[in-house]
Amino acid sequence: MALTPSTMLPLGTALPLGLMEQERGRGVLQEVVAALPSAEALAGRPVLVLFLSCHCPFVKHVEAAISRLQSDLADRAVLIGIASNSTRSHPQDGAAGMREQAQRCGWRFPYLLDTEQTVAKAFQAACTPDPFLFDRQQRLAYRGQLDASRPGNGLPCDSRDLRAALEAVLADATVPEPQLPSIGCNIKWHPGAEPPWAR
Repeated sequence: MALTPSTMLPLGTALPLGLMEQERGRGVLQEVVAALPSAEALAGRPVLVLFLSCHCPFVKHVEAAISRLQSDLADRAVLIGIASNSTRSHPQDGAAGMREQAQRCGWRFPYLLDTEQTVAKAFQAACTPDPFLFDRQQRLAYRGQLDASRPGNGLPCDSRDLRAALEAVLADATVPEPQLPSIGCNIKWHPGAEPPWAR
């Protein structure tokens, strides 16, 4: 397990929805739990994209917090989970593991398997969990940690940083600074296909 921080994709970056829809059409962004919402369904709504993993201890640490976020957000924002770990090296992070995780955690949001890792590369995702919050105009407003809690550090796992960002975006206000990177397990890239930020 390598402790890896977020790349901190530049704020204002557009949600790559067109790429996601294209990859879904190619069958390489697989809808394991629920379906990717259409562009029409996402119009004017904040979108929270979470890069997740079935086996990562950092994700396991925040699973209950993600479940609470799902409940609290209701229809105020769209939550999308993406699993991009290579299933060649980590088969437990494939569709069967994702379904088991979603069932165990009560996740009903779209949870997508990024089999060719093209979506992770478009987001410059680096770790799990790696959250990206887009505003109503589908521009990146927040990227970074859910909160300062990590496995074993004893701090409350309450998603306070991400929740503060969500409340700001929902109020059409500026997201508070500073934005601190998420820390987690590195995304497991296909052998020989590591992006520049992972080398």
